[in-house]
Amino acid sequence: MAFAIVTDSSSNLTEEVIDQFDLHILPLAFMVDGDYLKGQKTDLKQFYTMMREGKVITTSLPNLKDSRELLKGLLASGQDVLYIGFSSGLSGTYQAIDLLLAELADAYPDRTVLAVDTLAASMGEGLLVWYAAKMREEGASITEVRDWLEANKLHLAHWFTVDDLMFLFRGGRVSRTSAWAGTLLNIKPVMHVDDEGHLIPLEKVRGRKKSLKALVDHMEQTATSPVADQTVFISHGDCIEDAEYVADLVKERFGVTDILINYVDPVIGAHSGPGTMALFFLASER
Repeated sequence: MAFAIVTDSSSNLTEEVIDQFDLHILPLAFMVDGDYLKGQKTDLKQFYTMMREGKVITTSLPNLKDSRELLKGLLASGQDVLYIGFSSGLSGTYQAIDLLLAELADAYPDRTVLAVDTLAASMGEGLLVWYAAKMREEGASITEVRDWLEANKLHLAHWFTVDDLMFLFRGGRVSRTSAWAGTLLNIKPVMHVDDEGHLIPLEKVRGRKKSLKALVDHMEQTATSPVADQTVFISHGDCIEDAEYVADLVKERFGVTDILINYVDPVIGAHSGPGTMALFFLASER
């Protein structure tokens, strides 16, 4: 039986992937100086320019009325629904949509309605959605896909770094003292998303290039073999040259050929800032 895959704009998937796999996207919203915009309609380069200019960015959950209409339409058309959601450790999005799905499941008792809290962010969430879509394409059932996601989501490694600690300070991720000291000393944090879905700083390195190399070093330590056969995702906060540098390191070190690069969306980027760099792959552990 056909089933629909629904995810959030925070999965940072390209329009090509969304169209290729007929995915349904719930857009998280953000405001720039009081005006609401939706991520998938935004010129992302312009968005990061606004951040650099000091524009005030605030974010919010998906519009629940619009989300209800999309999900209800899928169920009414006879499709089962698998929702693959943004980490509950970083956003209230998953809880809000899960409650909505429970309500709709009661209204459509003949439909299968499943949800997975990926405990993932950005293209980490997106890479899990990509694997789910590939499995559906190959004939897996909705339950088989859900079970695979639950079994493997804590093997989806996220490694991040940022270029400007002040954005993490504004988002409550680091203290003001740490942000100022790090900026003065050119210290770059290397972070990951842990098993509870939280963004956690793990180490500090001095200099941008060293922080980018550290992402790939962590991949070398934990990536599952054969690494060369993996699909790897890279997201960036308007720093495409750095993203391509990391992609080249991954290709040279592991022989990986399948790499997808895309922007960090505004809702996540509002907290991490321009210059965010992230690397995603399957690993023995997060």
